[in-house]
Amino acid sequence: MLKRTHSKSVIFNHPFALKGVDRILPAGDYRVVTDEELVEQLSFPVYRRVSTMIFVPAQSHRASSVEMVAIDPRDLQAAQDRDRAMDQVPEAETDQPGSGPGLFEQRKPIEA
Repeated sequence: MLKRTHSKSVIFNHPFALKGVDRILPAGDYRVVTDEELVEQLSFPVYRRVSTMIFVPAQSHRASSVEMVAIDPRDLQAAQDRDRAMDQVPEAETDQPGSGPGLFEQRKPIEA
């Protein structure tokens, strides 16, 4: 059976949790590898995902140690969505004093 492997880098701007990993992972770049195999006996090439793994820092005290953890790509996407959502400023916060238009608005003097 013919197999292929895709490798990509994903970036997290905030610490994150991922199913299959029993700890919070630090922000940073992570390598994700997906293995696929060719579905045979079809008239056109189709590949089926066999596994997806992420390389994370190992829990050991050695800085260069990494471990490869099998993950569900949907869990990875959910973690990336949560990370992106943390970068967005909620609308309610844009109406706070000192932010947005009107920062230098002219104030009326207080009359005594």
